[in-house]
Amino acid sequence: MIRRLYDWTMDLARHGRAKHALFWISFIESSFFPIPPDVMLIPMVIAERTKAMLYASIATVGSVIGGIAGYIIGYFLFEQIGQPILELYGKADKVAEFSAWFNEWSIWILIVLGGLTPFPYKVLTITAGVTAMPILPFILASIAARASRFFLVAGLLYYFGPPIREFIERRLTMVTTVFVVLLIGGFVAVKYVV
Repeated sequence: MIRRLYDWTMDLARHGRAKHALFWISFIESSFFPIPPDVMLIPMVIAERTKAMLYASIATVGSVIGGIAGYIIGYFLFEQIGQPILELYGKADKVAEFSAWFNEWSIWILIVLGGLTPFPYKVLTITAGVTAMPILPFILASIAARASRFFLVAGLLYYFGPPIREFIERRLTMVTTVFVVLLIGGFVAVKYVV
């Protein structure tokens, strides 16, 4: 079953509409969707290494534009949409205390947490809107954060792609199990640690 799912994912990654799906997943993940774009980006790069930087660019653009949507949710629609999203991630009660800290360190918080950790980027984009972070620094920090993340993933897969693909295909069940454990562990850690 895992082998069929893997083959299906790799076929989907080669599909003509995969780039569109990557853009939209990157977009919605930045404002409300819980699944990171890496689930599309990684198989797409593994399937077509020569397009790694194109795929990283698509994910970055989608994510930054989606981040602006998250900012708008926080700025204009916090009570209606933003607060329920933050409640879903267990962060709604921390907005007040996080806001003061966020105002002082917002650019670095966006770059480090938004680019280098599994912390939900949508929490940061909504918080940026709630705290009325100036939009230009928000956009520039978002570009730096998301580009660093997606280009790092794509670059590593580009340079080490064939051995990684071979490793994944030989140990598919183990890799899938580790991925699921890390994904769930990341959500648990974000909920209880941050």
